[in-house]
Amino acid sequence: MRLNPMPSKLSSSSKTVSAGARLRAALQAERPLQVVGVINAYAAILAAKTGFKALYLSGAGVANASCGLPDIGITKLEDVLLDVRRITGITQLPLLVDADTGWDNPRNTVHQMIRAGAAGIHIEDQAAAKRCGHLPNKTLVSPDEMASRIKAARAGRTDPEFVIMARTDAAAREGLAGAIERARRYRDAGADMIFAEALTELGHYRAMVNAVQVPVLANLTEFGRTPLFTVRDLAAVGVSLALYPLSAFRAMSATALQVYRAIRRRGTQKRVLPMMQTRADLYKFLDYHSIRQP
Repeated sequence: MRLNPMPSKLSSSSKTVSAGARLRAALQAERPLQVVGVINAYAAILAAKTGFKALYLSGAGVANASCGLPDIGITKLEDVLLDVRRITGITQLPLLVDADTGWDNPRNTVHQMIRAGAAGIHIEDQAAAKRCGHLPNKTLVSPDEMASRIKAARAGRTDPEFVIMARTDAAAREGLAGAIERARRYRDAGADMIFAEALTELGHYRAMVNAVQVPVLANLTEFGRTPLFTVRDLAAVGVSLALYPLSAFRAMSATALQVYRAIRRRGTQKRVLPMMQTRADLYKFLDYHSIRQP
């Protein structure tokens, strides 16, 4: 695999271009823009050197990986900001962040996200006691309440390029027509982009794109309701962003479990060495030899 160079510190030129502007530029450079989930700063390094142009921090990733909790609205803004700061401190790639329902104050949430280096957030139209978007029995707030969340989020922007994306979970409960109606309302309230959760057909994405006339994101999470469409599939129906929120985390977790079991059962890790990243590769990705102290 050919690695793309990535400086360990932000260049002076990148500091003059806001994170939000970098996300918008990435969207212009690649359609659909592949936005890959990272659970920590090292995962961000791996993704950056693989060639991705944008990163994502999942609320489920923060809850599951950082806090060891289910993604049911337990984690707080500061839990997410901690991971945001670590990721944006190590890479120039723009970071889209899952902001759940915006917490108690979407205006403050946006303000804090910009300060932490995020390029954008998405907020959703579920009630505060939220559930994974691919699970049943979700409770939605009214379109008016969600529109208020979006307006409050916009009021917190100190960077006009910072992206505010509205996620709607309405398709599962109100059908495609209900999801489109909500998405239009959210766009009119000031959302820059739409996250259309749990759509099940390419034709549904085409209808959403045609209806809202702003960039639409498709969430390609594994083991969910949405088929794992290819970027070519999504490009054909006008989808602008393809999200892979937890793919690497799921692979890491499955591999880690195999290693733990092998060590416990066999009393040695010899048989699972081929599954592991070598020390040499770790140092290569971290650029260890160029930055270590003499």
